[in-house]
Amino acid sequence: MKTINKISFNDIESIPQLVKDFLNQKIEGFENNTFSLDHFKDQIHLKQNSFTTDQRQILSDVLEKQLSGLTLSSKQKENQENLCLLDTFTITTGHQLNLFSGPVFFVYKILQTIKTCAYLKENFPDFNFVPVYWMASEDHDFAEINHFKTENNYYEINEKSGGPVGRITISDTFFISEFEKEFKDSVFGTELILMMKEAYKAGNTLTEAIKILVNRLFSEFGLLIIDGDSRELKNQIKDIFKEELTDFSLQKHSKERVDFLTRKYGKVQVNPRDINLFYLSETRDRIDFDGEKYLAVDTDKRFTKEEILQELENHPERFSPNALMRPVYQEKVLPNLAYIGGNAEIMYWLELKDYFASVNIPFPVLIPRNSMLFIKEKTVGKIEKLDLNIEDFFGNFTAITNQKIVKDSSVLSLLEEKELLLEKGFSELKTIAETTEKSFGNMVKAEEVRQLKSFKRMKKRLLHAEKIKQGELLERLEKLFLDVHPSKTWQERVFNFSVFFSDYSYSWLENCWEEMVVQESKLIIVAI
Repeated sequence: MKTINKISFNDIESIPQLVKDFLNQKIEGFENNTFSLDHFKDQIHLKQNSFTTDQRQILSDVLEKQLSGLTLSSKQKENQENLCLLDTFTITTGHQLNLFSGPVFFVYKILQTIKTCAYLKENFPDFNFVPVYWMASEDHDFAEINHFKTENNYYEINEKSGGPVGRITISDTFFISEFEKEFKDSVFGTELILMMKEAYKAGNTLTEAIKILVNRLFSEFGLLIIDGDSRELKNQIKDIFKEELTDFSLQKHSKERVDFLTRKYGKVQVNPRDINLFYLSETRDRIDFDGEKYLAVDTDKRFTKEEILQELENHPERFSPNALMRPVYQEKVLPNLAYIGGNAEIMYWLELKDYFASVNIPFPVLIPRNSMLFIKEKTVGKIEKLDLNIEDFFGNFTAITNQKIVKDSSVLSLLEEKELLLEKGFSELKTIAETTEKSFGNMVKAEEVRQLKSFKRMKKRLLHAEKIKQGELLERLEKLFLDVHPSKTWQERVFNFSVFFSDYSYSWLENCWEEMVVQESKLIIVAI
């Protein structure tokens, strides 16, 4: 494996402008929440003063219970014990419980979280930093997580859904036998298959499955795994949930920020609701207020104000945060300094700064995760033969293709030459026309527009003709684009980690870790 480029997010057209502005400290109020050692120093101080010994003990007890069924490495045990100490902090990433981890960027997020902890330990040796994966076990959109893709196949699990996905018990294991057929002859296919069979055996919940899989992949790195579907953890955030129910506090305190982001960037990632909580029973249903009673939408459950507050007091585990409330819950129960997430995640965290202040929880450093692309050396060679760069595939590739198609066209050269002459001629004519009657000047301008439009039409027709003539070149370009962007999107959003693990095993994880950049957000391109 050989890294051939690391491209800054600032140089990639498709990275949202909001994320670029955040990274470049161009959004007022977030200057201290970007990646820098000074900002981490401030976060350590803030979290030391806001996260109590009692909270640490609760966290340690919860983790001990949740991880009890796993074989932990010595590094994991050490990290778990250290969480009780006032000089220990977490760096966190979170993700859904996608089948067999889903798209491979899941792995990149976790590895960056782990490496960030190592970087901070080097720079702040008096403190401990623990990488944490927060399982989004309470999400209820099963269709979003019940599948994954490899280069050759699509795999899916079918189960009864509607409630928190983490509580779904596995009964459908057909996908495992199909997966075995694809990978049984791969170099490390047997290892992958055993990993899948252990995690997704019938009777396990999806929470247990992901916990087993993630632990198998990352235990030696010291990663701790936490499940927010916990009475003990939610008991700590009851007061904040209570304010949300009675005062619509998240929407109220985020309104100014949301309005600003909407005005400047067109829309926000997630719009706050009046109440940003769900009610958990056999299903997970949004809580709404009709002016008199609280209701779990799509059910017959109704509560007076007194009843729902009593329910919260007695059963905090039945209340589940939505996407916007989850960051507050996470930062409340963890001694956390930074969150590492994808662009969409970072964008909705940015809506919450003022709300965090209103509930007296330090807002963390936000780190847009790195992206990675593993590309075959043969493909790199083909790209170079066509006098292209890998960066070309992350800009306007249609424009680059069009340039290639008509690059040596004598007709295009002649058209552009005559177009310039036409523009020059009309420029001279307009200067003289302005000295005559106004209607004549307008006619000259209109004629210029008409004739220049004709040239644009001719160039468009020429491009179409050249595409037919150079069909083979066009086909090669389109195939290369799909080699870089399977399913016409970033590789990391399509393929499962098994595509790479099957050939390289844990050395692939180690290589990803080595190449991962923690101080900046970059696209890392590796030839294999």
